[in-house]
Amino acid sequence: MKKLSLSVVATSMTLAFAASAYAQEVVVKIGHVAPISGAQSHYGKDNENGARLAINDLNARKITIGGKPVKFELVPEDDAADPKQGTQAAQKLVDAKVNGVVGHLNSGTTIPASRIYHDAGIPQITPSATNPKYAQQGFKSAFRIIANDNALGAATAIYAAKTLKAKKVAVIDDRTAYGQGLADIFERTAKAQGMQVIGRQFTNDKATDFQAILTAIKAAKPDVVFYGGMDSQAGPMLRQMKQLGINAKMMGGDGICTEELVKLGGAENVGSNVICAVGGSDLAKMPGGPDFQKRFKEAYKMDIQVYAPYAYDAVMALATAMQKANSTDPKKYLAELAKLDMKGVTGRVQFESNGELKNAAVTLFTYKDGKKVALN
Repeated sequence: MKKLSLSVVATSMTLAFAASAYAQEVVVKIGHVAPISGAQSHYGKDNENGARLAINDLNARKITIGGKPVKFELVPEDDAADPKQGTQAAQKLVDAKVNGVVGHLNSGTTIPASRIYHDAGIPQITPSATNPKYAQQGFKSAFRIIANDNALGAATAIYAAKTLKAKKVAVIDDRTAYGQGLADIFERTAKAQGMQVIGRQFTNDKATDFQAILTAIKAAKPDVVFYGGMDSQAGPMLRQMKQLGINAKMMGGDGICTEELVKLGGAENVGSNVICAVGGSDLAKMPGGPDFQKRFKEAYKMDIQVYAPYAYDAVMALATAMQKANSTDPKKYLAELAKLDMKGVTGRVQFESNGELKNAAVTLFTYKDGKKVALN
């Protein structure tokens, strides 16, 4: 029998070791839920792309947790912005034994889904749902990485009173958990600021015809029309306001504060007449904003809508907590997530005891030449 050379033996041992290490690789599943179909799909894809960019960055780092190499995997689900479909998506992720969840996008889907994750002991970070009720449920698994509606609704109302010197405001909402909740806070703050609320109207998140609502509002000559809802309704509403000769400014929250609003409303109808609030900093002022924007555009050949940087940081927060705990087990790393102190793309990420983001920023935007421009 021939004797094997030392080089052959060494090569065999190296291959065996590599195979063994590969076999020990741990797959960490991060669930992501948002509307990938329907009128709000541009938001959903924006979030998913932000999360996927984080997954790719993590895998490029060759992270080891618990002494084993880790491969992160995104498990995306579409909830179509529908609460029923949202809970079904949540249960699918629980059944798939995901290690953590980023989502959902809408408050109306995030809130009911949060109980499912809580009961399963799976940490959840929403990068975009802003209804305060999400954090008021007392679920230790629920975190938010953006300011809530208390901040957004108050900021827009105070700006209307102090800066715009508005006297009369009309309020419209889409009856979703997000839109109605945001409009309630705006209305309450507007009254406290001494403004007259001349009417409260409502529509739904599928509507495109607002002629009846706007006609009723027109006679009162409001200085501001506040819309609690998403850009898929705000765009057509702006067109119809112009057609009816309503010269009031439109105000709203992050749901209308997108680049897509210009396409939906028409460039001739979207400008300084629109003022909207986002629960975070302007992308240009985020610590990692400009670089993130460049890499996002290179990767996906599209502009960021609103929440992609927050979805990215949400994934990174989960991964950082796992590394701190030296475990991918949700029950073991949850405590590290609660006391996280991370420098993210969007800024410093720390959570209050109820899961709200500490020191959450609010930025007001308007539009100029088809682009969002920060006012503060």
